[in-house]
Amino acid sequence: MTPRLSIVVPFYNVERYIADCLDSLARQTFGDFEVVLVDDGSKDDSVDAALDFCARDKRFRLITQENQGLGPARNTGVTHAQGDYLTFVDSDDLVPRHAYEIMVRSLDETASQIAAGNARRFNNTSGVRQSYVHRKPFATDKPVTDVYEHPALALDRMVWNKVYRRTFWDQFTYEFPAIRYEDYPITLRAYLDAITVDALAAPVYYWRERESGESITQLKFQYGNLADRVTSAEMVLDLLKRAPEVRDRVQKHLAEIDLATIVQAFATADDDELDPLVALGRRLSSRFDPHIVAEVPTFQRLEYEALEAGDAKLLRRLARTRAEGAMEVPARRHPSLPWIYESQYPGLRDSKLPAAIYRLPREEIDARATVRELSWDGDDLVLRGTAEIMHLPADPAMAVRISLVCGRRSQRLAVTIVETDDPRTTFETRIPRAMLTGLPGWAKSVWLSVELRSGWVRRRGHVAPALEYPSGGWVGDRWFQPVRTPNGRLTLQVREGTAELTGAEVEGDHLVLKGRVPSRMAAPELKLARSAGDIRVPLQRTRAGGGSPAARIPRQRTVAMDEFEAKVAFADLIDTVNPDDPFLDRTIMVPRVQDGEDKMLLLVTGLQHGVLAPRGDRVISLTRSPGQYLNLVEGPLRVTADRIETDGDRLTISGPVWPGVSYDAVTWRRFLPNSDDGIDGPGRLTVEGGRWSAEADVTEMIGGDEEYNWTLFAVPGNHTPYAVQTDSFMLTGLPLPVGAFLLRSRSGILHLETD
Repeated sequence: MTPRLSIVVPFYNVERYIADCLDSLARQTFGDFEVVLVDDGSKDDSVDAALDFCARDKRFRLITQENQGLGPARNTGVTHAQGDYLTFVDSDDLVPRHAYEIMVRSLDETASQIAAGNARRFNNTSGVRQSYVHRKPFATDKPVTDVYEHPALALDRMVWNKVYRRTFWDQFTYEFPAIRYEDYPITLRAYLDAITVDALAAPVYYWRERESGESITQLKFQYGNLADRVTSAEMVLDLLKRAPEVRDRVQKHLAEIDLATIVQAFATADDDELDPLVALGRRLSSRFDPHIVAEVPTFQRLEYEALEAGDAKLLRRLARTRAEGAMEVPARRHPSLPWIYESQYPGLRDSKLPAAIYRLPREEIDARATVRELSWDGDDLVLRGTAEIMHLPADPAMAVRISLVCGRRSQRLAVTIVETDDPRTTFETRIPRAMLTGLPGWAKSVWLSVELRSGWVRRRGHVAPALEYPSGGWVGDRWFQPVRTPNGRLTLQVREGTAELTGAEVEGDHLVLKGRVPSRMAAPELKLARSAGDIRVPLQRTRAGGGSPAARIPRQRTVAMDEFEAKVAFADLIDTVNPDDPFLDRTIMVPRVQDGEDKMLLLVTGLQHGVLAPRGDRVISLTRSPGQYLNLVEGPLRVTADRIETDGDRLTISGPVWPGVSYDAVTWRRFLPNSDDGIDGPGRLTVEGGRWSAEADVTEMIGGDEEYNWTLFAVPGNHTPYAVQTDSFMLTGLPLPVGAFLLRSRSGILHLETD
């Protein structure tokens, strides 16, 4: 019988990853598919893994050809595909178990031509995180839309997070060009041709990133690679003639990513490549509307102007400045116009570019204040951080004013300047509980504004947090939770009358949760949502009207609250077959208290550390989100850290020892540029008394002027190394200075980075 879905998977020399990729396809909950494997002339053992899947699963079949590149290999796969629907997978990526079920079901219900979904980036070093280019197009579900109604779709340049109707694909005779970056011209054209598109917020694709991350030495800076990038961009720009509604958006995207990549290539290009690179860059920049380049920041404008002037030497200096992270050098006053500041970027006095281009607009000389420490001290919320006016020299006499803002009301806070070695101004401010108590009842959030004055320059802005997991606290009967808003502000969210988690413990084969819920709920239950099916748990409740409420709830409340207890069976939580995350093999469940349409998350108010409950080769972890809401994580039993200790330059990370888990090596590892191979740092591992600890002297982990980024890894004998998991409750004090490093968390993974 003809399969409903054809999955085309080209591959070339991916023996390290292809088995995991194909396994994620074999485990799909939507089973009516075929996988068309196209061997594009591989020279390694990738073919053996492909043949193994073909032998075990008749839905997999192999096509071989001489090496022609990814685009032609995809075209070959399409010609052999027989399904009613069509999709593509890159052979080093992963597909979540429910992805095709979600997209095919959507197309069956709406009759759209394309179903497209969200994507995640992943690797061991940085964990799993939202793909930047997919966050806006797929922020919410938008079924039966199109690129004109939802222009952000035009920024989705990948072909693999979609399912296409085969009749639609054949009607418009799509064919991938024989170049790299072949996705975008086909993807944008398909979006423009489609009558309707189903845009889905659910993650349907996991996009692998090298462990070393982005690097100036990566292959993307080679001339042949850049030439294909420009050819692809030109094809995209040609398509914009029929879509003026998305013209500016796509041009800005190409300027920020593709043209910027060409300019960055000057940092490492050979001398004989400089002139061809100039020609290549001008070929692309000449296609942009003038206002696109005029609106970029000064440094980027200099790069583009140097490109137009053909000044390869200046382009090299600018590219190296960018690669060294030195784009925020102090500016100087204009020699004859003291109210104007000139950026001290390369070429100011020794290039052909007009000096006026180096003048910084007012919006780039802005206030920056960042909170790096937060604690509740007696009657105050104490904030410590740094402040500076961007591009101005450090000023020990700079005045710092911080205010608490609620609606149109602003209250000045006392600020103390603290002497440190940091060239930025270090400040400390306190928000008295009395001030928070006096906020109006309608206030749902408050934020901090800052005013900085250095000499004649005065700038206003908002305070931003550097903290990933800040802790909230009670003020009267309201909980104030510090959070980072999408626009970067540090905001105190006011939470009142919400469900709370006040305690949790393991009791036999159950996880026992204790807390409070509003009394108005008639029949509340605990709901844990996951792709494999929701879990519902009844609440055993003690009414606030009985017994001694004052003894149970020692706080005057405007909303009556009842205490509850919920027992969640571990057998209901453990599911090794249906993990939502195909990379970490885990499922994150966000518990909600629900009574009909009345739903609320559980605010964690009574725990200082997580609860970890190993069961066989799996573990249930009770954790908290950055907003301090309860999360339950079900995943494989692995090395987990729950404690951080520092003593000068010595750093010790430790955690529990569990049966069946290998503790052969727990080490700090850094990865080579453009590679998935790493170097392990010095350190000492101790396993005793039911705990493991990894101690390191950070002075032995740095050398010269090179920037270092170390990640804490577990190396289990002959098995694949992985990043050590963390109890999120221990991350509340991060980032934390340790010698010349900053210890921080990225997606819950510990990193030591040169500050």
